[in-house]
Amino acid sequence: MKFVTSDNVRLDYTDEGTGQPIVLLSGLGSYKEIWNLTKRFLLQNGYRVICLDERNQGSSEHTIHGRRISRHGMDLNELMSHLQIKQFVGVGNSMGAATLFSYVSLVGTAKLAALIDIDQSPKMISDDTWKFGFKGLGWADYPQALKLPLDKANVNPVDDETYELVNKAREAHPYDRELNFPLRVDHTAQDWRDVVQSLDVPFLVMAGENSPYFDAKFAEVTASIAKKGESTVIGNCGHLVMVEQPNEFNQRLLKFLNENS
Repeated sequence: MKFVTSDNVRLDYTDEGTGQPIVLLSGLGSYKEIWNLTKRFLLQNGYRVICLDERNQGSSEHTIHGRRISRHGMDLNELMSHLQIKQFVGVGNSMGAATLFSYVSLVGTAKLAALIDIDQSPKMISDDTWKFGFKGLGWADYPQALKLPLDKANVNPVDDETYELVNKAREAHPYDRELNFPLRVDHTAQDWRDVVQSLDVPFLVMAGENSPYFDAKFAEVTASIAKKGESTVIGNCGHLVMVEQPNEFNQRLLKFLNENS
């Protein structure tokens, strides 16, 4: 499905099922197809599932416009208004969680029933106030270090079906790392701890025990900042928790949803 934002950028999304809406947002350079197993599980459990390719990702428009995480938050807000959704659960992996933080900072939590952060520290740069940045990245290395190739996100293989779906999407719509580099710079510079502190909705932080990007201890510390925060570390997986350990992830997600939404 297609949607055009207020700044005239075309976004692509899927919208399936009935029941309470859940929005799934993927990480930087990823594709909405990565949510294949999660989407199927949620549909089977009676939820309405919306998967969005954010601008410059997947089959959404690739453009020089709006390469800021604040614009991603506004895109989400406009899509929710377009779909006339009164309340939703936001689930974000990596940068997808940052998009949700941005959304909250811009419009608040009136439409947000709960927020799930999957392996995304609220602050990407480590300093004297925060030691859980992206691979220990400091201001002295920023932004030059962001030009280096990323380590592989997952430590366990993705299932064949999801791999084929993502690979097909990648072949059709290759990610342009250079085009979207300004977004990576902007995304990395943000500090969302004030947003986490202000959250008045149930908040779950899920970390991958062997994430190549973040120390899993960030999850407990981040959750402790929030009024209704809780955390969990999923063992034997990296950054892509939902596809590396899908059964454990889905059961933990469903438990949280049943208890809080």
